[in-house]
Amino acid sequence: MGSQPDIVAELYRQSLPRLGSYAFLLTGNYAEAEELVQAAIVKVCSRPRRLTNVPQAEAYVRAAIRTIHIDGLRRQARWSRVKLSLAMPDAVAESSADLAAADEVARALATLAPRVRTVIAMYYWEDLAVADIAAAMAISEGTVKGYLRDGREALAPLLGATESGDDEDGERIAVAEVAS
Repeated sequence: MGSQPDIVAELYRQSLPRLGSYAFLLTGNYAEAEELVQAAIVKVCSRPRRLTNVPQAEAYVRAAIRTIHIDGLRRQARWSRVKLSLAMPDAVAESSADLAAADEVARALATLAPRVRTVIAMYYWEDLAVADIAAAMAISEGTVKGYLRDGREALAPLLGATESGDDEDGERIAVAEVAS
């Protein structure tokens, strides 16, 4: 294609909506998703790489989004163990969170714990195998399977499906149909 600045400019034009959607699936918050995408683009493009086309750059940024998000979850978990008695009330919901509440899937995903939501997003939207998710999150495959089970059980009633994967009329539904 051309130089790295040309590829980055084209990445913004072509891939930003997809990258933002993926980051939103991981975080459940539009503002956090935007920051996550920007951080990933800066991380990927600030180092000299041989980015030859936009799909390659998008793949690098998508992987960086996942890595930055998982690192943030680890940091947050560690901090919560350290701060123990320093409980602070949650911040008031932002207007972007109010916008997300209008979407049924976004509301359902928001009910999940952060690690469960991350595993669900990586499995269904990024189409990663259980082993790949386990390696990326540095957890066992059994833990990934448990998170998937917990996520499915929590999402099924919220999205109109039973735990068996049938809708209320007994028709078999695919998770991809529910999620999109």
